[in-house]
Order: sequence, then structure tokens, then C-alpha cells
Amino acid sequence: MAIGKEPGQKGVSWSNIAVGAIMNMFEVTTLGQPLEVLKTQMAANRSQTMFQAIQTVWSRGGVAGFYQGLIPWAWIEASTKGAVLLFTASEIESTTTAMGVNPAVAGLLGGMGGGIVQAYATMGFCTCMKTAEITRHKQAAAGIKPPSTWAVFADIYRREGLAGINKGVNAVAVRQCTNWGSRMGFARLAESSIRKLKGKGEGEKLTPFEKILSSSIGGALATWNQPIEVVRVEMQSMAKSAERGEKKTILNTLQYIYKENGLKGLYRGVTPRIGLGIWQTVCMVSFADYVKAWVKGQ
Repeated sequence: MAIGKEPGQKGVSWSNIAVGAIMNMFEVTTLGQPLEVLKTQMAANRSQTMFQAIQTVWSRGGVAGFYQGLIPWAWIEASTKGAVLLFTASEIESTTTAMGVNPAVAGLLGGMGGGIVQAYATMGFCTCMKTAEITRHKQAAAGIKPPSTWAVFADIYRREGLAGINKGVNAVAVRQCTNWGSRMGFARLAESSIRKLKGKGEGEKLTPFEKILSSSIGGALATWNQPIEVVRVEMQSMAKSAERGEKKTILNTLQYIYKENGLKGLYRGVTPRIGLGIWQTVCMVSFADYVKAWVKGQ
């Protein structure tokens, strides 16, 4: 995410917080949720090919199947996590820069810190419920009628309380920390490389194409942490397994997946996640910069 403050800006810009929320809503409502659903389907059903996963999702209602979990969970999540990420990352970046830390390293730390805070503050229960919404259809395969989303929420809260609603939040925090640290780090590295190739100075602006290309490179390379995402999906899945057990931790879930599906299982869903990573980074880095510039000019 583009975190840099405008010259002379003090504190946190409320307009930037609003831009973060709006751009996240735009991202998830367009290509974000369909790619999220497909990625989660493949991560939760690791024996399926991408074509089989697409067929399964399509069987749930056609195009509507690709937007499972959008309302209300993805909208609640998107409308808050962008603002939290921008606020936290901006504060960390400005503080570390003032301490003399290299701007690129400060941005990396800002992205990592922002990812952790947004996971614990806003994403835990929403991500859990989105995953439950998508994976509860695995119950139908066992002859059990899948409950409604709100029934799932009420049942989890009744049985496990807030801990159950936030199940897998540690894996979400690890994912978001590595996600945004990697996205910002790789995107800035790509921007520096493009400037060198084009002979541009640090203060010169990149063209829209160059900015989108940098964000795309950052988003694609940041999917190296796909095993963390597969672990997160498995931890939050509604599917039951006596072998896996009820007490799920990052480590025992990782061991379970490796035992069941090998190394390949830890990278299931990586292809749609590359597309998702690119789209998220383009929206939250490149597009957000232009929206912020437009808001500032009003």
C-alpha cells in the first residue's frame, strides 16, 4: 500500500483512511472475492484441479457462487482493514524514518506491522466466517444440510465463544504480516529497478503502466507464503476430521496437510492467489495513489 505522507502532513490523514476503506471495498467487490472463493476452494479441497474447483463453485449458483461470503463478512472486513492498515503502517513508517531507518526498510516494517494489526483488529472473525461460508458446503458431501451463515456464526459463538470466532487468527496475522511486508518490499524494489532501467531519478514519477507493473510484480512475488494461507484455510474450515483433531494449531495443521497431501498440498490454490495478490496490490498501491491525489486536489 502507498503509505508515504504528503509534504508537510502531520499525523494521519483522515482522507487517506477513507481511501483505504473505499479501495478495499472496490477490490473485493470486483475481482477480489471471486479469486478469494476459488483460492479457498482449492486450499480446502486439495485433491481438486483448478477446473474442478471452478465447476464446484459454479454449481453453487453460477456467478453468485463466486461471491459467497461477500455480504456481510467480506464487506465488513474490507471496510475496516484498509483503514487500519493505512493508519498503522503510516505511523510505523514515519516513526522509523524519523529514527534514521532506511525508507525502504521503514516501508517494509510498516507493511508488516500494519498487516499484523489489521489481522487481530478486524480480520480474524471476518476471515473465519468467510471461510466457514465457503467450506461449509463440504458438509453437504457428507449428507449434512449446510446451515445458514448466521446459524454458523451463532453455533460457533455458542460452542467456542470469541476464541472460536477468531479461530485461525494467528495464521491470518502471519499471512498478513508476510503479505504486506512482501508486497510493499517487492513493489518498491521493482519501482527502483524500473527507475534504473529508464534512467529516472528517485524524485521522478513513474508512468501509470510502470506503477501497475511494479505493483503486479510485488503482488505476484508475495505469494511465496502460500503454505501459511493453506494452513489458515484448514484451521478455519468447517470440515471435521478425527485424525486432525479439534485442537488446531499452526504447527499440527501444517503437519496434517503435509501428511495428507505432501508438499504439493501446501501450494494448492497458489494460481488464483497470484491473480488475487496482483489485483489487491494494484488496487491498494497504484489505484490508491491516484485516488489520494484526486482527493487532495478537491
